[in-house]
Amino acid sequence: MQPLDRMLAEIAGEARVTGRITGRRKFDPAVMDAVAAVPRDAFVPERLKADAWDNRPLPIGYGQTISQPFMVALMTDLLEAGPEHRILEVGTGCGYQTAVLARLVHRVFSVEIVPDLGQDAARRLSALGFDNVTTRIGDGYQGWTEEAPFDGIIVTAAAPHVPPPLVEQLKPGARLVIPVGAPMFGQDLHVLHKDRAGKVHDRAVLAVAFVPLTGEHRRN
Repeated sequence: MQPLDRMLAEIAGEARVTGRITGRRKFDPAVMDAVAAVPRDAFVPERLKADAWDNRPLPIGYGQTISQPFMVALMTDLLEAGPEHRILEVGTGCGYQTAVLARLVHRVFSVEIVPDLGQDAARRLSALGFDNVTTRIGDGYQGWTEEAPFDGIIVTAAAPHVPPPLVEQLKPGARLVIPVGAPMFGQDLHVLHKDRAGKVHDRAVLAVAFVPLTGEHRRN
């Protein structure tokens, strides 16, 4: 089996196993096609190229990781993004999740707090032809006010609580997918849905372990 095929099979298998908890026993074919189309080996350090297709997170420097492919697929599926949507991503990292989203939606706005990571990701995404991505360096806890509201928001690091600015920047009918909890342990992946009346419904989906969201909120 080719490495990509093995990775996709492992994602599908993990979806079946966790489906009774997440409610997602099988991911949208469009999500799986997007994951299949993004060359994960282009987003990992050179020394880890041989491990790029493993279904696990890998270090990318600065205390950050490229997320496990299953988790990227799950979070993307939970977002329920469509081809006309404008999506905010908090935590560009190496740009892998960004690229998967870019295969599915009209435009991705991605914020990264670590300048070197954000600048490298922007160059990488441009070189790979992802011309529907706009990046910036900044504190993603605050969202991206100038481009709000969004059809969906995805956060790739764990916050101690759901950031109010992100909830405010959701359109009615949109979703926010975010890990919430203490650094590395005691976290749950949450999905918040803002209904058409503006009321927010929150549910915990799955226990997870993400690097912490950094920024001014951690000093308060």
